[in-house]
Amino acid sequence: MEKIHVCIIGSGNLGTALGKILAENAAALSDFEERVNMFVYDELFDGIRLSDLINSHHINEKYLPQIQLPDNLVACTDLVETAKYADIIVFVMPKQFIEDFCKTLLGKIKPNAMAISVIKGFVLNEGDDNGGEVASGSGIQLISQTIMKYLKIPCAVLMGVNLASELTLNRYCEATLGCRDMKHSKLLKDLFSTPNFRVIVIDDADAVEVCGYLKHLIAFASGILDGLQTNENTKSACLRFALIEMLRFIDVFYPGCKLSTLFESCGIADVLTVCAGSRNRRLGEAFAKSDRSIEQLETSLMGGEQVLGPLTANAVYLMLQQKGLQERFPLFTIIHRICKREVKPEELLHCIATMPNIIYHPTQIFPL
Repeated sequence: MEKIHVCIIGSGNLGTALGKILAENAAALSDFEERVNMFVYDELFDGIRLSDLINSHHINEKYLPQIQLPDNLVACTDLVETAKYADIIVFVMPKQFIEDFCKTLLGKIKPNAMAISVIKGFVLNEGDDNGGEVASGSGIQLISQTIMKYLKIPCAVLMGVNLASELTLNRYCEATLGCRDMKHSKLLKDLFSTPNFRVIVIDDADAVEVCGYLKHLIAFASGILDGLQTNENTKSACLRFALIEMLRFIDVFYPGCKLSTLFESCGIADVLTVCAGSRNRRLGEAFAKSDRSIEQLETSLMGGEQVLGPLTANAVYLMLQQKGLQERFPLFTIIHRICKREVKPEELLHCIATMPNIIYHPTQIFPL
C-alpha cells in the first residue's frame, strides 16, 4: 500500500511548530511517508538562504530559533515541488497569499488530495475592495471555501487554543479539527496529535472556522474596555453579549452548524484566551487611549501588519447591513462604528448597559 505524503505550506512560527509535529508523527506512523516537505519563502537570513539553514542545521533561525527540527522536515522554496506529490496539504501562511498560492497549485497537485487550513482570518468576496471599504453585496468567504473553490479538493479546518511558542515548548495545548468527511478523522487526529497537543475532530468545519475569525472582533472589544479602564463585571458582561451575538451570527449566516462546537477548543475557550492576551486586545486598548486611526496604530505597534479584529468588524457589519440586521447585533455594530471613529469608544459602555435582555434561541443550528 502506497504511503501517505504530507506537506505544509508556510514556515512562520506556527507553520514551523506544526511542521515539527507533522514530521515527528509521520516518522512514527506506518501509514505515512517519512519525509514532510515544508514550503519556505526564498529569503535570506544573515546572508544565507533560510531554506538552506533549515535543511543544514534543522533550525528555523528566523521564526523559531529555539527549536531543533527533525531531519525529515525538508524545506523547499518551490511551491509546486513542495505539494505536487502530497496527499495531505496543510496551509499555514498569511491569508493574503491564499488565492495566489491556490492558483499556482491548480492542476499541479493530486486530484484526490485533501487540504487542512490553519490560516487565521477570511477572504473578502471578489469585487469587495472599494477604496478601503467593502462594497455592497460583499461579505466573508471562509479560507477553507476559497481553497475548495480553487483546488477542487476537500478542506478541513484546524483552530483552537494553541500558540506556536507553547506548542514547541511541549506545553499542553488543544485544537479543534473540523472535517467535512469524517472518514478521515482518525487519520488526521493521529497525524496532528501528541501527548501534549490534544486534537478533537468534529464534523462542523464551518462553525470551527467562523469561531476562528469572530474571536478577533471580540478580543478587540475586550481591549477597548481595558483602555477605558473598566471593571471586571463590565468586561464579563461584554463577553456574555458577544458570545450571544456570535451564536446568533452563526445561526443566521451559517445554518446547519452545531451549538456544541462553541464548547470545543475553537469556541468559547479560544475567545477567552484572545481576550486575555492577543494583538487584537492590545490594539483595542491602544485605540481607546488615543486619537490615532487603526492604520496608524498598526504601523506603530504591529510593524504595519493588519490586525484581524477591525477587519472582521468591518466585514461582519456589511454582512449585517445587507440583511438589515444591525439592530439585532448591537454589540457587533457598535464595535464597527468605533473602529471607524464614527462614535467614541465610550459608546461601547452605553451599548452594554442598554443591551436588550433577550435569551437567544437559535433556530437554524443543531442544539446540544
